[in-house]
Amino acid sequence: MGTIGNAAHRERWNRVEIVGQKATFKLKDIWALRVRLQMESRVRELALLNLGIDSKLRGCDLVAIKVRDVCHGDQAATRAVVMQHKSQRPVQFEITQAAREALQAWIKQAGLRPEDYLFPSRLHDSPQLGTRQYARILGHRVDELGLDRAEYGTHSMRRTKAMLIYRRTKNLRAVQLLLGHSKLESTVRYLGIEVDDALEISEQTEI
Repeated sequence: MGTIGNAAHRERWNRVEIVGQKATFKLKDIWALRVRLQMESRVRELALLNLGIDSKLRGCDLVAIKVRDVCHGDQAATRAVVMQHKSQRPVQFEITQAAREALQAWIKQAGLRPEDYLFPSRLHDSPQLGTRQYARILGHRVDELGLDRAEYGTHSMRRTKAMLIYRRTKNLRAVQLLLGHSKLESTVRYLGIEVDDALEISEQTEI
């Protein structure tokens, strides 16, 4: 009897803890963040935001990037390849002009060398920015935008550009490659495409 009760309790606890996919940022949110960071001269955060959106990387892979991964000499590259920690598969991404400018400004200000982590930690016991620190930085900015922190996170950064590309092209295979997924089904689940398409149809047929 006690075992059944404990099992039921664990099941209820698990259901409570299940969290849905993080929302993607709207373009107006991204631009609002960029403007705010530029006005505040937050060079590191601006570079982190721009590269996070462009790269579509998981937080653990983004904070592990080194200067040489995104730069050729003293110039930011237009394209980069990063090995993903989770899948051990390389993923390629383009770096937009805005991101390149932000990266170069940050590298110059911080005096970073090619072998340095692009986003070094300000904590003495860590050589690079941690994923929790990254999440806290983003969470603070989400609050400033007046958005619900529970609905947004580092995966919002990863999903935002991927979702924009899918909505414009409907090319799932391309998005799969950009996200570095080994299976197309993973991309479908990650983007929540079926749900989004259903909502879009619903909005179009609203009376």
